[in-house]
Amino acid sequence: MRAGVSDGVGPCIPRPRGFTGLQDGRSRRPETLPIQSAGRLRSMAIILGDHQYGKAESRLVRIYRDQPRHEIHDINVSTALRGPWDAAYLEGDQSNVLPTDTQKNTAYAFAKSKGVESIESFGLDLARHFVGDVDPVEGARIEIEEYAWERAIVDGSEHDHTWLRKGQEVRTAAITVDQTGEYVIGGLKDLVLLKSTGSEFFGFLKDEFTTLPETHDRVMATALEAKWRFSTTDVDWEAVYVEVKKLMVKEFATLQSLALQQTLWHMGTAVLEAIPSICEVRLKAPNKHHFDYDIGRFGIENKGEVFWAADRPYGLIEAALIRDDAPPANEAWRAAAGLA
Repeated sequence: MRAGVSDGVGPCIPRPRGFTGLQDGRSRRPETLPIQSAGRLRSMAIILGDHQYGKAESRLVRIYRDQPRHEIHDINVSTALRGPWDAAYLEGDQSNVLPTDTQKNTAYAFAKSKGVESIESFGLDLARHFVGDVDPVEGARIEIEEYAWERAIVDGSEHDHTWLRKGQEVRTAAITVDQTGEYVIGGLKDLVLLKSTGSEFFGFLKDEFTTLPETHDRVMATALEAKWRFSTTDVDWEAVYVEVKKLMVKEFATLQSLALQQTLWHMGTAVLEAIPSICEVRLKAPNKHHFDYDIGRFGIENKGEVFWAADRPYGLIEAALIRDDAPPANEAWRAAAGLA
């Protein structure tokens, strides 16, 4: 393994590289532009800021056929490479640029040679390869979505090679490997949850534009997006995913919620208390409002049984929870395609 690549156990040693830009990785264009300031002309340098490139959304299906009972993994892979690409942007020089088509091909090749037992381990395999084996690459970001399938039931038994698409949520993983180490963020999105009671909203700030009535019994619904950062790569990825989802659903269901904000706090806290390998949780939850529909106009009583499910506008509630001893995230949260 090339110097500067973490082995997944401890911090890695930065690799020496030629300096081509500013200390923070930015680069200056060779020319400057005159601008006027306080009546005087001065030169203004144009700076190339953060940049990366890659292949987004390579749809990949891996089927294991070595046994009569087949297995399927259906994923969407996005890759992004970080490194000395200044010349590609400033001069059109592609000599250091590994084509995005090559990145796509690598994902398909690794699906066979490395396997796709979990999206976290598959993402680590890809990122370690790009950083460890492709000389100009200094950092790699891999984002993966996984779509779940369940076996078809035929004559009362699970079928060996036929599945039905499951639609509860999309599982996600975001992996970053660079000179500072290896980072894995697990996650899920579009997990639609609803409970018909056990939610309140009252005592809120009011002004002359407030029309929302207070309530001690309302429907609470959301399409949850959750991400959790690991402090290690020595993890049973499949077991942890199942446990995180179970904990979050339990908190949503059982908490007598005074606000969706409170529910997110309890969800994140439950995960951090139960799973030591997770050091940070980020949650995003649209408040999918359900308003009592006025059918009293028709002489029909509505006791919280008929609702108008409004799709927009909606409240958008976000929270980040982190252990006070969590290791630095560095570039772990810097997105590429933004899918995970």
